[in-house]
Amino acid sequence: MTSGPGRAKPRAVLGIIGGSGLYDLPGLSALSRDEVDTPFGAPSDAIVTGRLGDEEVAFLARHGAGHRLLPSEIPYRANIYALKQIGVTRVVSVSAVGSMVEQIAPGYLVLPLQYIDRTVARRNTFFGEGVVAHVAFADPVCPQLHEYLQASCFAAGATLHPLGTYVCIEGPQFSTRAESELYRSWSVEVIGMTALPEAKLAREAELCYATLALATDYDAWHPGHEAVTVAQVVDTMRKNVATAREVIRNAILGFDRIRERTCSCGHALDSAVMTAPAQIPPAARQRLALLLRDRFKA
Repeated sequence: MTSGPGRAKPRAVLGIIGGSGLYDLPGLSALSRDEVDTPFGAPSDAIVTGRLGDEEVAFLARHGAGHRLLPSEIPYRANIYALKQIGVTRVVSVSAVGSMVEQIAPGYLVLPLQYIDRTVARRNTFFGEGVVAHVAFADPVCPQLHEYLQASCFAAGATLHPLGTYVCIEGPQFSTRAESELYRSWSVEVIGMTALPEAKLAREAELCYATLALATDYDAWHPGHEAVTVAQVVDTMRKNVATAREVIRNAILGFDRIRERTCSCGHALDSAVMTAPAQIPPAARQRLALLLRDRFKA
């Protein structure tokens, strides 16, 4: 099935973006694959929707089938817009990360509350080209979704670090030792390559967003461990993907407990658009119709 740009289809309200090692969600029934078209191009892959119990969920492989997209090549705007387009209101982003502190060992799960953006080559907003918006981003993670995911992690028996800061680098190279030590001096807990601009775009799309980070290594700083390699990351991810899937399964099955949104994520654009409605060009109105809705009529 193909969904055209700007066409909202109220279906799955929970969206999962799978990162390195998590390319599918086994156990879903009534599966369908949607080739979704957006004003920002095609997403990384078809969006798979299905049911687990009474809940419908949408799954998107961030790097595409076969892990073919570099972190900087991921169509972040299309991914978030496509999820919004099919009715998703909450996004759980699963990511492989490096640990920047001794107490987060490879294999542990982390639910960061803050992000530091070190990316330089990515389109990080839906706006521009005739319409200006500045969303609040002081607290980038949805507090309701974050608290709910903590319970899902504990129910899965995972070793969890529920706080901390995620520094997002451009990649695709891993950090030098000097860079790793610099980031540690900023008191960050984990390092990765994909949470941004994903989280920023989710806020602009008024979606609740939280990262479920899987620590795979100690980056380059740890004197007792060899420099991080792809083989090391993949091996640790393979061992921990079952835990991540169990966390997601718990989150889906218990989703009814947080169906009502008590956060402010769904109102992020209410006071963010600076452009006078009469000055928004027709092309921008069409491109952003799903986000602007009818509240900015001229």
